[in-house]
Amino acid sequence: MMHMTFYWSRQVTLLFNSWRTDSWLSYALTLLACLLASAFYQYLEHVRYRVRRGGKPTEGTAEEPFLLQSKGAEAGNRGKWSVGKIVGGVLFGLSSALGYLLMLAIMSFNGGVFLAIVLGLTVWFLVFRIEEDDETAGVNSTCACA
Repeated sequence: MMHMTFYWSRQVTLLFNSWRTDSWLSYALTLLACLLASAFYQYLEHVRYRVRRGGKPTEGTAEEPFLLQSKGAEAGNRGKWSVGKIVGGVLFGLSSALGYLLMLAIMSFNGGVFLAIVLGLTVWFLVFRIEEDDETAGVNSTCACA
């Protein structure tokens, strides 16, 4: 049965028909999986911002990002398909896919799943994000579930 309002129960079907919980142990493991998926989402976002910024440059210098630095004959080969853009694109795709899966998990309307995901996103946001990331995090996020 598909719930359309929040409910509190250890019995939940999450994302797939084969992922059903019927005991407290399976429910606790599901909540732990949701918490870890939230942590991994925040980690991917952190890495993506680091790749975009090219690491943390020393203060007062305008260094070129590490992945975009030119080396010899390859200097003219920077453009549409640079390593930094490819890595950033892959990270964006993984982050978006995981974000939408988390959103679908919340749409199971199970209160425990909701709290586990929101708690995971909140705690790991505080762990992985720093003040410099906050300047670009909210502005440049195109994922509706971020």
